Amino acid sequence: MAITAAMVKELRERTGLGMMDCKKALQETDGDLEKAIEELRKKSALKAAKKAGRTTADGLLGIQVADDGSRGAIVEVNIETDFAAKNEKFIAFVDKVLQQVFDAGDGDLQKLLDAGLDAERESLVQEIGENITVRRASVLNSAQGGISTYMHSDTRKGALVELSGQNDEIGRDIAMHVTAIAPMVVNASDVPEDVLAKEREIYTTQAQDSGKPDDIIAKMVEGRVRKYLAEVSLVDQPFVKDPNQKVGALAKSAGLEVLNFVRFEVGEGIEVEDEDFAAEVAAQLDNG
Repeated sequence: MAITAAMVKELRERTGLGMMDCKKALQETDGDLEKAIEELRKKSALKAAKKAGRTTADGLLGIQVADDGSRGAIVEVNIETDFAAKNEKFIAFVDKVLQQVFDAGDGDLQKLLDAGLDAERESLVQEIGENITVRRASVLNSAQGGISTYMHSDTRKGALVELSGQNDEIGRDIAMHVTAIAPMVVNASDVPEDVLAKEREIYTTQAQDSGKPDDIIAKMVEGRVRKYLAEVSLVDQPFVKDPNQKVGALAKSAGLEVLNFVRFEVGEGIEVEDEDFAAEVAAQLDNG
């Protein structure tokens, strides 16, 4: 059966796949559109699997908060390049992931992926041509309605903050501070003991090099530990918009306290291998 341009066009519109893939599928199925779609779906899954090992360090965040401040959700969906992160279908997929996480209310990504999101992800991998991963999600629920959010203009970093009550202005300001400064914990007492022990060990080694008596060294170490705790604890940090006021004091001025926060930044913690593209092309030419 002759494969016409109209048949290829219809198959492309229904699958979103490339012209040559569509033409080949129609040829293999003797022009049967439904069989061609089935074959493309099978091959699409295979191609998506081949792309699954490729590093996805770019992408977008999605953030949503309920009007009454009772719930907030944040998700990170990764893709390989900044260019592909601007793809309208990728953006729509991030929005869909966010909405499903928000509606579910528990941040259980695996459950949502198993329920259909992963199949949609695989289809999008084939269509866009880059690996995509739904990396992480978090949900904050507040009986006090104290959830606020901030997203940086590049949609690559943002935060949710939970206060002990609702105050949109202060909540947004504190979420902006969290986004910009990246504190480790809310309060100094929240710093994990193993992290604190490691810092104390480093400070002790540094102080011992000074040659001072042990009692002076002990005081030096504890002074540095207190400074470290103030630097990593949200409530003890100078507020980014007014360094003369600490974040905890800002919340207290409105009769509130900071209870929790979540901060995401696209790609943080992902190791990306440096690739020499020219060398890669040369190697492929040599192999060809």
